[in-house]
Amino acid sequence: MSEEDGVEIVRSQEALAALCTDLMAEPFVAIDTEFVRDTTYWPHLCLVQVAAPSGRRAIIDPLPDLDLSSLLEFLNGTPPVKVFHAARQDVEIFHHLGGVIPAPLYDTQIAAMVCGYGESVGYETLVKSITKDSIDKSARFTDWRRRPLSDKQLHYAISDVTHLCIVYAVLKERIAVRGRAAWIAEDVKKLAAPETYDLSPENAWRRLKLRDTRQRAVAVAMEVAAWREREAQARDVPRGRIMKDETIAEILHERPKSREELERLRSVPRGWANSELGVGLLAAVTRGLTRPLEDIPKLVDRKRDQIAPARIDLLKTLLRARSEQHQVAQKLIATMQYLDEFAAGARAGNPIAEGWRYEVFGRDAERLLKGDVALALKGNEVEIIARANGE
Repeated sequence: MSEEDGVEIVRSQEALAALCTDLMAEPFVAIDTEFVRDTTYWPHLCLVQVAAPSGRRAIIDPLPDLDLSSLLEFLNGTPPVKVFHAARQDVEIFHHLGGVIPAPLYDTQIAAMVCGYGESVGYETLVKSITKDSIDKSARFTDWRRRPLSDKQLHYAISDVTHLCIVYAVLKERIAVRGRAAWIAEDVKKLAAPETYDLSPENAWRRLKLRDTRQRAVAVAMEVAAWREREAQARDVPRGRIMKDETIAEILHERPKSREELERLRSVPRGWANSELGVGLLAAVTRGLTRPLEDIPKLVDRKRDQIAPARIDLLKTLLRARSEQHQVAQKLIATMQYLDEFAAGARAGNPIAEGWRYEVFGRDAERLLKGDVALALKGNEVEIIARANGE
């Protein structure tokens, strides 16, 4: 692939700086990345693809040692809207590279769900629905670290952003007609929040599904998860290569205090307890067992089986009705986790209790749980009926 195909291949600092300067005059720029992360903790960026409504298309090749300062500066708050599809991993890459979160930011995956395309529509399906074109995915399993890349691979890389320009324009117009631009802005604000990409070891325990939420168990979880995260980051390997979540669950249950006790755990490989990692893990368990209680968060146990099933069923029925009424993906309004927490009375930090989700679903969900309203079937549609006093 060459400039004769209408695609620039950017490999020099001068070409990258010139491209970024030119892109600043565009109303928006569609962006995609190719990266490898199968065997590493940190994503290794291999390509950055950009396309603009003027027809400008370019593939930026950062390998082996292209300085991306011009690109990061362009991404960090300059005028054009930066359009991604399923932006989170792409944004994480740029945040890791230079502490940058692309702005202004737009995610067409969120827009598609707001427009009623469902919660699991793939990009290929979305493109075909909007543009009537098909995306050639035959190069999807490319090892993007290898050079040189073939014309077929480069064509695959640029095709996604080429179509993304059209997808963005169509979805943006549909959202404007529906008056839901504020919905997108609300969700993009969360996507662009630095804390979304916080990989500090001290917060790693929050990703674990804790069965035991008593303070001492939480303390051990905090220390063990932080230890695993530090090791994974330092060695640049997936955290599961250090220790799987299933093994952590067994450690939290047994809380081994010696190498002998650690060796006896079913999920720990033979001899592992005597390794450098084994020593570090035992030290983490000890820190958790001796951590002062005042430094341990108090969690409220909201297991699903402790919530009356009828409350969940009512909320699920209302959620389905509101999703169909507003033609918005159910998952975008409320995940099952947030639905469970809402049913258990949790409001702080729950998306259902704020913003457009509260207007669409949360307010009526509260009234339903309080018994102020009831659900009724009228034809094939679910309606909310205010209950008379005393009924």
